[in-house]
Amino acid sequence: MKKGVDYTGVTVVFCCHDGNGRFIMAKRSNKSRDEAGKWDIGGGGLKFGEPVEEALYREIKEEYCTDVIDFSYLGFRDVHRTHLGKNTHWIALDFLAQINPEQVAIGEPQKLMKLDWFTFQNKPDTQSSHSQLPVFWENYFHILRSELKLPLGIK
Repeated sequence: MKKGVDYTGVTVVFCCHDGNGRFIMAKRSNKSRDEAGKWDIGGGGLKFGEPVEEALYREIKEEYCTDVIDFSYLGFRDVHRTHLGKNTHWIALDFLAQINPEQVAIGEPQKLMKLDWFTFQNKPDTQSSHSQLPVFWENYFHILRSELKLPLGIK
């Protein structure tokens, strides 16, 4: 039985920022499960019996080798898509997390080939981003604008 395919999977998704308006994204490697070469914010599956907050801290540490300074829950998304010809279904629990930028490193080189810091003015375009990222930006932009202290006029 496979999460997200044979039954609904639950994932924590996180946009990690430095507290100064920048957020980190990872470029997915050719060995990642899907969407290789695409820029993405972080995320990972919830393990059975694992509290959601622990999954958030674990996944950020695994992917970015850093500690969480603070976080806020943004909301959830009901994610339906097709992957390798199969319909998938995930519940994404979305978070904004402040991290220590000095600790950041690639923690999963088999899945991530590059990390970089972005602002909303220079973030990767839709074609070079994970397919679910535009929905994340759209759903939470009003919160991100405030939390990341974005200047007016930024979309």
